[in-house]
Amino acid sequence: MKLPFCFITRGSRMFYRLQQKEFLSHFPRLDVTASRCGSTQMCKDDKSFYITTPIFYVNASPHLGHLYSAVIADCLHRSKLLQGFNSRFATGTDEHGLKIQQAAEAAGKDPLIFCTDVSERFKHLFNSCNISFTDYIRTTEQRHRQAVEHFWSVLWNKGLIYKGIYEGWYSTQDESFLMPSQVGEALDSSGKEIKVSLESGHKVEWMKEENYMFRLSMFQSQLINWLRENPRVVQPERFHQAVLQWLQEDLPDLSVSRQRSRLQWGIPVPGDTEQTIYVWLDALVNYLTVAGYPDKHNQWWHMAHHVIGKDILKFHTIYWPAFLLGAGLPLPQVIYVHSHWTVGGKKMSKSLGNVIDPLEHSQTFTNDGMRYFLLRQGVPDSDCDYTQHKVMKLLNAELADSLGGLLNRCTAPALNPFQVYPSFCSQSFPSDQGGRAVTDDYHMLAAVKHLPTVVEQHYHSMHIYKALEAISSCVRQTNGFVQRHAPWKLDRGDSKDQRWLDTIIHVALECLRIYGTLLQPVVPEISNKLLTRLGVQPGKRSWDALNFLPRSQGMDCPFEGRPLGPDSGVLFSRLETQSDDKQKPKKTKKSANLK
Repeated sequence: MKLPFCFITRGSRMFYRLQQKEFLSHFPRLDVTASRCGSTQMCKDDKSFYITTPIFYVNASPHLGHLYSAVIADCLHRSKLLQGFNSRFATGTDEHGLKIQQAAEAAGKDPLIFCTDVSERFKHLFNSCNISFTDYIRTTEQRHRQAVEHFWSVLWNKGLIYKGIYEGWYSTQDESFLMPSQVGEALDSSGKEIKVSLESGHKVEWMKEENYMFRLSMFQSQLINWLRENPRVVQPERFHQAVLQWLQEDLPDLSVSRQRSRLQWGIPVPGDTEQTIYVWLDALVNYLTVAGYPDKHNQWWHMAHHVIGKDILKFHTIYWPAFLLGAGLPLPQVIYVHSHWTVGGKKMSKSLGNVIDPLEHSQTFTNDGMRYFLLRQGVPDSDCDYTQHKVMKLLNAELADSLGGLLNRCTAPALNPFQVYPSFCSQSFPSDQGGRAVTDDYHMLAAVKHLPTVVEQHYHSMHIYKALEAISSCVRQTNGFVQRHAPWKLDRGDSKDQRWLDTIIHVALECLRIYGTLLQPVVPEISNKLLTRLGVQPGKRSWDALNFLPRSQGMDCPFEGRPLGPDSGVLFSRLETQSDDKQKPKKTKKSANLK
């Protein structure tokens, strides 16, 4: 089909719309429902799971928000593995675009050398913080270039890409085209009046150039239907509603290339060496590249889940689904959106000097400590605040004192001289009220028994903070149970007291086993240390092994009578409290050399 050459300027919108109407009359309507999954039966039965972070832009070193995205995705990936899924987890770096080109020039480096240097910093951070990615993708890789070129060709051959003149506002910093309603006025550092993006605050400039355009406008109604028919596809709800609100406005076609004279650092448009593919089209295809596109992506792509920050919501919930619809590919199952981190109530910025280096802080608070804080305090719906005082207060209270204290009590030689998983006495703690147990003890058992279901639901919906809140509540109840019955006061010479003491420790250890298993996606090192101390073998740490207190149900407990594992010391060492203004983690030589 021969396509008209279109000018997308303010003075020619009517001409463009007439051309578009004529074009659409020859173009079959794409089925959103069919694009969700190639086979309904395959979606139901397949235990594959594919989770991605955004690929991170290499114009600067990694910051706290990058680690937050990675930790969320890692938690979801690990939880799926524990549930028996075949899970794939991709992260990586976005290395094309004008910002990179300019940053490399300013650093006096070849763009690829510049990108490699910064990409390695991201990879080192993620490896250091136990981010268990299965794929690390760089957009400068040949496999990615081939995927992008094929994807472009599919859209071109379907008539969804055409050549036109784009005239409008463009933010180099955001690599984003903006409508007039998204632009406002501000003053720069010298007091000069400039135009800025209302969303990001970054400077924008008026641009007019001959580009390739993607027929984004023709997918507006299908995107609206997709969102309305799948109310959980964008989570949390507030972001789902925000996208629907955007789609109520005019949705113009999207420029998907830049003139090569302006942008050399990128993938050339196939068949046109004078144009470079728009960085966002290039970058979004990375999710397909990892899945094996264009030949081997079917196993993974129909189970794609994305974790993104709220600042890139539009690109992932409007542009990306429209590209996929155009290419005839399934749409993502879920797009999880998280908010940002402030520092002391202020937005992180170099000018304020409050940018958090996640590698330095993970060395100060430990890898698991940082993971726990980010997932415990991070609320997807709203921005969260980071201070070192908050980190220390939370970690000391919940990991060192509550969880660590409970483990230390129940495995200490004073209470457990034989260092075994002691026996449970059903007469001391019968399944119904009676014996030496009290009402609060039964409430605790009910809460712990139900805990795996609660945690799994919250992990699945990315409300990880709620899962950790529920675990923390149960840990407090278990500590209360031990404190209430004070086993250290019981008479070991009395057979009934001894049976009751063993039962108290047995119940507490069972609770700890559940907590350790459920916490594996969040704090893998601490969980491993805890479960190893309890003598729980690696093969008994999956979701299937979460059978809490089987002795109370008249079943055998596989751990009863077995020796505990070796004592490797305190579960989590308390952090020294220092004032925020005095405490500043020192850079290690290792992290300093990476900059």
